[in-house]
Amino acid sequence: MSEPVGIFDSGFGGLTVVRRFLTMLPEESIAYFGDNARVPYGSRTQEEIQAFVLEVAEFLVGQGVKALVVACNTATAAALPALQGAFSLPVVGIIEPGAREAALASHTGEIAVIGTEFTISSGSYQRAIKKYNPRAKVYGQACPLFVPFVEMGKLSGPEVEAAAGEYLSFLANTAVDTLVLGCTHYPHLLRVIRKVIGPDIKIVDPAVATVVTLREILRERGLLAPAGTVPKHRFYTSADPEHFRRLGQQLLGFPMEHVEQVPVRK
Repeated sequence: MSEPVGIFDSGFGGLTVVRRFLTMLPEESIAYFGDNARVPYGSRTQEEIQAFVLEVAEFLVGQGVKALVVACNTATAAALPALQGAFSLPVVGIIEPGAREAALASHTGEIAVIGTEFTISSGSYQRAIKKYNPRAKVYGQACPLFVPFVEMGKLSGPEVEAAAGEYLSFLANTAVDTLVLGCTHYPHLLRVIRKVIGPDIKIVDPAVATVVTLREILRERGLLAPAGTVPKHRFYTSADPEHFRRLGQQLLGFPMEHVEQVPVRK
């Protein structure tokens, strides 16, 4: 089954999942869609997000993908059940794997989740973590400036550090020992986040657990690419393809040979 896996996000965030995918599933091909023309999703309504996500998913399914990875926490929170109901192929979200990893990692039972306004207000992580540890105390903190910073390629500097310091200051008054990066854009800001919170709090990036979940599903359904397959990766964006290529290659650390612009409904 050499068909590609479809991976999508509101912008560049999902590339943190792609980075893990490339090392963990090196023989699998990727069709990635970054909806950069409509980023950020986090301040939009659930109806808007669902419409965007279904449109992007329909495009990727039309490209012949064998599975879909919703590499966006906001899209997962807003639209995963709708996607799973709309398509017969496997659809993997990012919240459940991340929540499971965080619940298992925490010793104090106090876990913090940072994400977009929509993801945090939806309570999706809080509910998912409590499935694995009913006694967990889960703190949620929206970080609305983080996605725009990444989309601009601003990954460090005084402005980013000031925002991170403000968003994460609440941790000082808790016994939190595990911090979930509940937005796939946030691992691009890992150095700043680590600098602000110090060395003692474990940081959970759900990307690894998500790719592990995907790999298990592909294996169970007999969808893994045959051994020796040479993968072909394609990237699509709803915005400027050259900007996507330049910043995307910088963030991913991997050449993007095929980048194509796809018009979307605004």
